[in-house]
Amino acid sequence: MTGSARGATHAPERHILRCQCRDDIGIVADVAGFLAAERLLIHDSADFGDPETGQFFIRVEFSPTSAPFSREAFSRGFGPIAARRAMTWELSDRRIRPNVLILVSKSDHCLNDLLYRRRIGSLPMQVPAIVSNHLDCAWLASRHDIPFLHVPATSNTRAQAEARLREIIADTRADLVVLARYMQVLSDDLTRELAGRCINIHHSFLPSFKGAQPYHQAYQRGVKLIGATAHYVTADLDDGPIIAQAVEPVDHRATPDAMVARGRDIEARVLAEAVRAHVEGRIFPNGHKTVVFS
Repeated sequence: MTGSARGATHAPERHILRCQCRDDIGIVADVAGFLAAERLLIHDSADFGDPETGQFFIRVEFSPTSAPFSREAFSRGFGPIAARRAMTWELSDRRIRPNVLILVSKSDHCLNDLLYRRRIGSLPMQVPAIVSNHLDCAWLASRHDIPFLHVPATSNTRAQAEARLREIIADTRADLVVLARYMQVLSDDLTRELAGRCINIHHSFLPSFKGAQPYHQAYQRGVKLIGATAHYVTADLDDGPIIAQAVEPVDHRATPDAMVARGRDIEARVLAEAVRAHVEGRIFPNGHKTVVFS
C-alpha cells in the first residue's frame, strides 16, 4: 500500500511556532520581538508557565506580511534565541494537514463523528486508512472513500497483528494514531514507539468502571455523573496524560441503555476535541500531565 502524502489546503498561509523551556523573565518578549523584527504578523498566541515543573510553554500562530516565508531563514534567525534559552521548538505549516490513522473495532460512533468533522473541514487532517480487527465499520470507510484494512487480532495472532499494524503506521506515514473505540490493548513496546502521538478515548467514567460494560457497572452503583476521557496512550492502561474530559449528570431514571446512548455522544465529542487539539499543535507534554491551549 502506498502511503498518502500529507494534504495541503488552499487556506491562507499561516505557521505555528511551539516552544518549551525553563521558565524565566523575557521569553515572550524574545519570541514576539523576533517575529516583529521579521515582519511576521501574530494571529494567535498562548503561553503558560508551570510553577510546579518550572517549565514554560508558548504557541504562536503567525503569517508573513511581505517577502516569501523561508523556514531555513527563520531557523537561522531563531536558532540563537532558542539556544540561549535551551529551548526545544518546532515550526509547522498550518496549511499541511497531518496524516491521522484511525483504529476501530465494532462501535462506529467515534469513527463516524471524526470522519464527518473531517469531511466538513472542522478537523484539519488526512485519514490515509482505517484499521479494524472486525469488519463492522468497512461500510463507513467505503462511504468516505478511505481504505479499510482488516487486521484480525486474537490471543494467538496478537503479535502478528501488531507487526502488521506497525507496517501500516509506517506505510501511511501516520503523524497520529487514534483509537476510536479500538478494543485491543497495544503492547508496551508499541505504546513507547507511539509516545505522544497516539490518542485513546476511555469509554467509561472518571476514573472508575474500567473493563467490560462500564455503563452497566455504573448503573448498578447508581452514579450521578457519566463522562469520558481522551488521553495519550501509555503502557499503563487508561492512565496516560489526559487531554480532554467531559461529564453529564444522570439520575435514578437513567437505564443502562440510556447511559450507553448518552455516553456515545460524550465519547465522540471528547475524542474529537482531543484530536483537534493535537493536529493544531495545541498540546504540550508536561510530565504526567498536558498543557492544552484552547
